[in-house]
Amino acid sequence: MAQDREALVERTLVLLKPDAVVRGLAGRIIARFEDAALKIVGVKMRQMDAEFTRRHYFDLEERLGKEVYDVAATFMQQGPVIALVLEGFDAVATVRKIVGRTYPNEASPGTIRGDFSHYSSAGSKATGKAVANLVHASGNKAEADQEVELWFEKDELHGYRTLAEAFTY
Repeated sequence: MAQDREALVERTLVLLKPDAVVRGLAGRIIARFEDAALKIVGVKMRQMDAEFTRRHYFDLEERLGKEVYDVAATFMQQGPVIALVLEGFDAVATVRKIVGRTYPNEASPGTIRGDFSHYSSAGSKATGKAVANLVHASGNKAEADQEVELWFEKDELHGYRTLAEAFTY
């Protein structure tokens, strides 16, 4: 039984992007994850430079083109980001559900993007600016593992038991 529990517990990376930080939404966004009984096991604030941005978005240019990469890189380097490692049952999928769809104008009410943003793909294309969608969330378990390793050293991640775990795990 305990082995099954361990197989379900995942860690995932969440970045509060520069727009979330400068708008003063960090606490409200983090509270959404804690409200869902996700545990913060790592947190740091960082200014992304060009080299680190390239490492984080290593395949973005290949997948979506140079223009998309350049816009995203510029956006992510314009101010500090807050990086979180969250842990819990099915954490990757749970975080993606809480965050909402990539384009805030398509995100459901009740999601972070649906409640705190309204930007669209069309608006991004018209202005040449990145979609200010507040957060990055790992897309799958493999991506989460790679991103957590990129952003955090092992000694920066913490194990502890929350009160919620006593009742839910």
